[in-house]
Amino acid sequence: CCADAPPRLASRATPAARCRPDPADGPLPMPLPPLFTEHALRQSLNDEFHARPPTPLQSPQLISYLALHHEDEAPGAALRHLITLGEQLGQPIDAEGSHRLIDFGSFQLKWELHNEFSSYTFFRPVAPGEGIAEPTTALAVVPADWLARLPGKLMAATHVELRQVAEISPESVMAQLSATGQTVGATVADGAAWVFTDFAFEDGFSRFLVIDISLTRRQAGRTVQRLVEIETYRLMSLLAFPVAKEVGRLLGGAEQRLAALMDRTNAARVPEDERSVLAELTTLAAEVEHSVARTTFRFGATRAYHSLVMQRIEELRERRIPGLPTFHEFMERRLRPAMNTCETMARRQEDLSSRVARNSQLLRTRVEVELERQNQELLAQMNRRAKLQLHLQETVEGLSVVAITYYASQLVQYMAKGVKHAIEPLTPEGLTAAAIPVIALVVALGTRRMRKHLAAAEAGH
Repeated sequence: CCADAPPRLASRATPAARCRPDPADGPLPMPLPPLFTEHALRQSLNDEFHARPPTPLQSPQLISYLALHHEDEAPGAALRHLITLGEQLGQPIDAEGSHRLIDFGSFQLKWELHNEFSSYTFFRPVAPGEGIAEPTTALAVVPADWLARLPGKLMAATHVELRQVAEISPESVMAQLSATGQTVGATVADGAAWVFTDFAFEDGFSRFLVIDISLTRRQAGRTVQRLVEIETYRLMSLLAFPVAKEVGRLLGGAEQRLAALMDRTNAARVPEDERSVLAELTTLAAEVEHSVARTTFRFGATRAYHSLVMQRIEELRERRIPGLPTFHEFMERRLRPAMNTCETMARRQEDLSSRVARNSQLLRTRVEVELERQNQELLAQMNRRAKLQLHLQETVEGLSVVAITYYASQLVQYMAKGVKHAIEPLTPEGLTAAAIPVIALVVALGTRRMRKHLAAAEAGH
């Protein structure tokens, strides 16, 4: 429907609004009742998608950018400090949200809250030629006492000069370049602007010069935003480099300890030696895992920041200026080695953790096998003892049958002597002799039956 819309509809309204009927054409139709239950986060997610757009800029303009790392800062400290600036300059500021674009008259301030840092971008329009003979910055019109109390630790600080080609020509800049070869430059936005920098700090600030050839206001805003993001993410990505060097020293000692422990494992001959090595391996594993837990976030963040640096450079659509390295070449030569070091240390740390875990498992298996062997020997000894006890028990049972038979035969003899006249012609001695086999058989059968009954009762339990 927008193809036939009148020119006045090509405004800043949303695409949906551009396709709505004109009220002059008649009454608007009533909106239909909602057919779906809307997700609670749908609107906020869509707002986040459209958040932080580049600020359209008209050259000439001075831009100053600060990024402060959230180091032991209370949540919300940056926004509260921003509200105090609004109160100081008579500009009320909403106490919610994570980004603001505020016009204070003499300058604009764009504030953004990120995961690890807060960024402040100050925009100050200037007249053509202003600030060239007598250099100035956008911070010159910002209250100094408020700047001095910004919460956090300064991570990135840069000044960007957006100048028209009539003010500063690329040829004049090229003629003033030093012979040290530190300047980085390229044409960007398909030749619509020239950009120069050396990524060096001067009075604590890095500096970019953007010469506007044919930039639109939005192109200028996007170019400046990409430049300050490159500077911020470049420094944030390097936060892992000192950590990588520290991890490298730790890994060197840990790898030597692991090799020595493996040598001791191979030389171990008794279980006590293996258990001693296993205890030291467990201690080493705990130290390595502590290092992994402490550095995983930093190494992961570095990969993300470096990816953003290279992405922003690609979005510049730079072209080479003869005699100067491009931003991509400069980052590949200066930033890539540090990133490779961080990636190598992260992989080396993970590899060491895996090796320690494998060696610990191997040694633990050896200890368990030795314990199993000892247990088998103990069970074999117990089995031999049980068999010996069984043989002794059977011997005792045989002796018991003899003893019981003897005492029972004596009873029979005593009884026969008491009734010897009644049993004639049998004698007590003959009757006793005849009773001995019967008594022995009865006792043996009774003992055997009792043993079977006890075995059955034990098996039932």
